[in-house]
Amino acid sequence: MSLTVFRNGTVWTGLPAPSGTGQPPTTLAVRDGRVEAVGAAAEALADAADELLDLGGGLLMPAFGDGHCHPDQGGFEALGPRIRPCTSVDELVAEVGRYAAEHPDADWILGGSYDSTLAPDGLFDARWLDAVVPDRPVALRAWDYHTLWCNTEAMRRAGLDGSVQDTERGRFARRLDGSLLGTMVEWDAVDAVLGAAPPRTLDERVQALALATRAYAESGVTWIQDAWVEHEAVDAYLAAARQGALATRVNLALRADPSRWREQLAEFAADRDRIEAAGLDRLSVRTVKFFVDGIIENRTAALLEPYADDPCTRGMPIWAAAELREALVEIDRLGLQPHLHAIGDAGIRTALDALARLTEARGPRDRRPVIAHVQMVDPDDLPRFAELGVIANIEPLWLQPDPAMTDLTMPRLGEIRSLRQYPLGSLLHSGARVSFGSDWPVTDHRPLTGLPVAVTRQTPERLPEGGWLPRERIDIETAMSCYTAGVAHQAMADDRGVLAPGRVADLVWLDRDPRDCDPHDVPAVAVLGTWLAGERTHGTHGTQG
Repeated sequence: MSLTVFRNGTVWTGLPAPSGTGQPPTTLAVRDGRVEAVGAAAEALADAADELLDLGGGLLMPAFGDGHCHPDQGGFEALGPRIRPCTSVDELVAEVGRYAAEHPDADWILGGSYDSTLAPDGLFDARWLDAVVPDRPVALRAWDYHTLWCNTEAMRRAGLDGSVQDTERGRFARRLDGSLLGTMVEWDAVDAVLGAAPPRTLDERVQALALATRAYAESGVTWIQDAWVEHEAVDAYLAAARQGALATRVNLALRADPSRWREQLAEFAADRDRIEAAGLDRLSVRTVKFFVDGIIENRTAALLEPYADDPCTRGMPIWAAAELREALVEIDRLGLQPHLHAIGDAGIRTALDALARLTEARGPRDRRPVIAHVQMVDPDDLPRFAELGVIANIEPLWLQPDPAMTDLTMPRLGEIRSLRQYPLGSLLHSGARVSFGSDWPVTDHRPLTGLPVAVTRQTPERLPEGGWLPRERIDIETAMSCYTAGVAHQAMADDRGVLAPGRVADLVWLDRDPRDCDPHDVPAVAVLGTWLAGERTHGTHGTQG
């Protein structure tokens, strides 16, 4: 039985400090993957330890989690053209041209994710890509992953021209003459292009997952929720887990398609059963994903009132309300957890109504349903999260007036509704459970970049003074808990998320305590080590023997 003692630092357990205890503990002992002791009791075990680790005055705390991300997409971005850092259309086009020249044998050039604010109204022209790659298809995801920019050859290969019609779940941007511009918005339009591209190989998928989970381990993360998994991706996860390529635990949320969800039920059950039968401790299938609506920037999030800059639309609901209610009941029969993308106030109400109906139809049980993003909540619906036991999964990096917010989101909502976005503090005050996520690669996967935004509601330039919607700011320890205990609750992992005897030893070692930093300096805190159930997944510092 292996015993490791961590000492000479600060231990943040994630639990309220017992009254009268004075200084926080400085030592923690781990035996065979679980916390053995904390504080003086841990120090007393030092002489018997198989390994002593000197924390060097740093902080040891529960490992972070990510309650909503897309790791395969993050990994694929590293394998394609590096367009994410580009700050202009010219830079984007030049990078695609560079990649195409270096990969002359690539039949399709696939990549992500570009900054939608670099073109007016987020609309990009195929001819810009044609200038550097006229003879091969190019298809690039926007950073929201609800939008695609492609060249003319990609549209030709997909059989698309000006005669194609918009659908209830997809819009094809057009030039004034009616021809296709090259920007595809939401499911049916995006899939019309990507459906013509060759599928990713198994090796590419495994490589992407290895890259992604390694990046998470380096950031102090031990559990992630892949919030969008298609049936064909499950084989890659299974292969990656069997090869030891997953550096974190991953739970898969299988996407429910509103056009064929009934046929998918057997797939969901089969995928869950084969992963369970494989007995892989870093891989699980316990969740089903529902995209209830789109995003505000595309005017596809479902709103209760029309968009401020387009009074003819209230958005693009992806699921009919009655169909969503029925689908939730059926996936509940399988014992699976619902995870619903809902951004607009109408989308969130539809999700809450469906979850309320689920409880009425199936009775109470420990479901821990999740609504992800929670951007626009009508005040009447805010207390329903706590009442229904719904976890609000929020991406803290979105809680700031960055260019995407000021250039695209706020003009869509208008001044009054813009002041109701991301009610993080109000949700917590109402008693709702909150978990944090990144939606990576939409935004940065590193929790240390998200913490300061939850605390300040400011951009990295410290704007606006006092924070955007300052009443919704939270303190640093609460933010840390949303990344630790909050995500563990979502994961139904009641033996993780805090450090106490008997709990799983998922740990992260930081070179300093974020609670002692200026919030804007927290992203510079270094992750020196990560442990998953006592097994080190990142770092080499500190071992004494």
